[in-house]
This record gives sequence, C-alpha cells and structure tokens, in this order.
Amino acid sequence: MATQNKQKRVLLVMSSVDEMGISGKQTGTWFEEVATPYYVLTEAGFEVVLASPKGGNAPIDLLSMKPPFTTKNTERFFNDPVATFAVQNTRKLREIDYSTFDALFIPGGYGLIWDLASDSYAIKMIRDFYESERPVAMVCHAPAILRDIKLSDGTYLVDGVSLTGFKNDEDTEIELLHHLLFSLEDELKRRGANYISKTNWEANVVEDGALMTGQSPASAPPLAEALKARLSA
Repeated sequence: MATQNKQKRVLLVMSSVDEMGISGKQTGTWFEEVATPYYVLTEAGFEVVLASPKGGNAPIDLLSMKPPFTTKNTERFFNDPVATFAVQNTRKLREIDYSTFDALFIPGGYGLIWDLASDSYAIKMIRDFYESERPVAMVCHAPAILRDIKLSDGTYLVDGVSLTGFKNDEDTEIELLHHLLFSLEDELKRRGANYISKTNWEANVVEDGALMTGQSPASAPPLAEALKARLSA
C-alpha cells in the first residue's frame, strides 16, 4: 500500500474544463487552491502529483489570477517554472495508479462541476480512498463531486457525514448560482450530509473521518495544513 512508501505521495486532481456550460463564462481551477496546498505539502517533504481528466494543461480560473484574489503563493507559483510546468503537463487521471498514493487533494473552481462531478473514474477513486481510510481533502466546489458517490454497501458516502463546501449564498453573491448544473449545498443536504457553513468567505474546515472539507478559497491554507498534519502523524 501507499503507506509503505518512504516519501508520502499526494494526488492533486484538477478540472479540465475552462467554460461554464453554455454561459460563455471562463472558469477552471481556483489558483490559490492549487498554489497553497502545493507549497504546504511539497515543503513538508511530500511528493505532489498533479492530474486532470484530460491530462496536459489544466485551466486556471482567470479571475483567481487577478487581485484581490491573488496571494503570496499564487505569485510564487506563477513565477515558479517547476510548478507552472506541473499545471501545464498534468497526468491523465485514468492512467494513474492511485493505490500508490497516501492522500487525495481536490481544489475547487467551477470547472469540476462539468467534468469531475460526473467522472466515473474520479467517483470510484474517491470511494476507494475513503474506504481505505486515506485522507480525501476537498475545498470550495470540490465537495460537489461527492453528490453521486456511493460506498460499497450502496449508501451515499455523505449520508450522516459532517462536511462543508461553497455555500449557495456565496454563489449568489457573485451572481453565478443560476449558471451551475446543480447546487453543491442543496444536493449534499439531499443526500443526508450534515452540511456546516460559516459566514461567507470565512475560513472553515470540517473533518469527519477520512473526509476533510473546506468551505471557500480562504479554507485552502488551513485545509492543506490539516492534511499535512495527518500525513506527518
């Protein structure tokens, strides 16, 4: 198993989608939610492998590359040739043997609602990580992928589980809720999740067993630190 490796490995999975359906609005993965976990985890000595459904260049949400959404880590990442190369040359998800990884980190951004949330390989992968008690860290819109995941016994993974994710109120505040295929908050509650939120844009991390979730971009740093702590234990 992965835990036998000397160096812990984290699989960071990004979306391959750069447009929000037929809206014409550009999207992708939120930059801070890639950059900060990347540095927190690599500097802790873990190997971080970037992957996406299509492989190759994984799109970054352009809005997240502009102030006030940029951070020290996004600036650093943008000027880091190794990190930039990793995003532009992600591994194709279906070609990865995820049994060799110790943890999974999925950043948010709207793109994943159009690909990862309905990707059968991603759904099986998350279930396998969860059932083998390997940490699954998901931030912002990434918990939307949990909507259709069922455990081996046929129950929904989120049923009775405490978690968080991007709020309806946050989607509404930036006038994007009506552009989405579904509401993360509504669908996870419908599946029986104990959805826990804080004030819009406030850092909020909820851990329940192997599942570790963060509400919005501000939650990416504490979520990455929480995953680092687990892997370092």
